[in-house]
Amino acid sequence: MKLQVLSFTGKVFESEDVTSVTVTTRNGEITILKDHMPLVSALKPSVLYIKYMDENNVLQREDYAIGWWIVEIWKDGVKVIADMLIDIDEVDREQAEEAKQRAMDQMAELRKSWEKVDMEKFIEAEDMLQKSIAQLKLHKLK
Repeated sequence: MKLQVLSFTGKVFESEDVTSVTVTTRNGEITILKDHMPLVSALKPSVLYIKYMDENNVLQREDYAIGWWIVEIWKDGVKVIADMLIDIDEVDREQAEEAKQRAMDQMAELRKSWEKVDMEKFIEAEDMLQKSIAQLKLHKLK
């Protein structure tokens, strides 16, 4: 099965010999195998698991922390487009922990505001929280 993983930052994974792709959509985690039914779904920040055969026909696995966007599944392949794509070797646990704490502090501060909550700031903090959690989950796989 063909797989393309694209990111707004330009990072790319591509293979013609993918055996499975596991990703979390807004409706839950799915594993995509050859001949999966066509589907377009929104992604949720999570870990993307890719299993593929390398040039020596040995099964390999690549893991990435991904952000929001979309997964497209068609007859002969899969395309994942995400606003964040971090390779397992690039994930920085300390930075992700700090981002998680910052996001939780911002959300707590916004929740206890006596005035109207600034939803844009709350959504940005929630986005940071979910992406940092995905990175921490990826780091645990090291």
